[in-house]
Amino acid sequence: MDNRDISMFNIIINILFIIFFPLLFTGIINRVKSLWAGREGPSVIQPFHDFVKLMKKGEVISTTASFIFKIAPSVSFTSVISAAAVTPLFSGKQLFSFDLDFIFFIYILALGKFFTITGAMDTGSSFEGMGASREAAFSAIAEPAFFLVIGSLALAGNSTSFSNIFSATDLTTSTGIIITVLSAVILFIMLLAEGSRVPVDDPNTHLELTMIHEVMVLDNSGPDFGLILYASALKMVLIGSLIANLILPEMPAAASAAAFLCVHFIIAAITGTIESLFARLRMSHVPQFIFFMSSIGLIILAVIVLSVSGGIK
Repeated sequence: MDNRDISMFNIIINILFIIFFPLLFTGIINRVKSLWAGREGPSVIQPFHDFVKLMKKGEVISTTASFIFKIAPSVSFTSVISAAAVTPLFSGKQLFSFDLDFIFFIYILALGKFFTITGAMDTGSSFEGMGASREAAFSAIAEPAFFLVIGSLALAGNSTSFSNIFSATDLTTSTGIIITVLSAVILFIMLLAEGSRVPVDDPNTHLELTMIHEVMVLDNSGPDFGLILYASALKMVLIGSLIANLILPEMPAAASAAAFLCVHFIIAAITGTIESLFARLRMSHVPQFIFFMSSIGLIILAVIVLSVSGGIK
């Protein structure tokens, strides 16, 4: 294939990945949890059946809710799809690439989260308002850590685009290995936090006093709830794609695709294992856990500054 054919092939693969893999990712997590619990559990494709069922159902909307509540799930879903367009996926390729696209990535996700929070508060429910407050506070803590790690990698690679930021990581030096490992740890913690997974949140809890994300969507139903579940799964997959592109070296297309999927399977398995072996943190300890991301980010920044200045090799 010539370069044009390869480029079109990458685009098609990335679009199919965005459409089908998020729900499969959730299915793998649930399957791993079932194995740890010693039960058969649902199939890995069960989230697809659940999504189709939700899209066929009707909606129940409170008469006190305004148009904000009605458009919030669609805006949130659209924001995650927009973030997917600039995320390096298969072979490190993006559907759209431009300078400072990582800033667009984090703030388009923030736009979707803003509407989710606003939609929760629009219902007038005290429980949903409580969850919205927690979500806003924890996101404000996590955001600086993301900019620390991505900004540090941009400094190391002398680039401001996702595609070049991750291709500049060097796994042949001790400094490069340290930076890569610490960056992967930060992004994985971000995946747990943004995906509302244990130990930050528990997607299966039904106790409103301890819920964060799930309590914000208690009033959503039908297609809107289906879009929320899909957007949440896609967000985890996008962050997992950042981890994959960070740790994987350049390789032929077929090997790159296989390795890319393997990394996601491993991330899903680790996530399911954590949810099976560990309890969620006390609410007062969640900010400390998320602050840990910024602490590691400062270490990465220090190492890269020393490396760029010639202080370490």
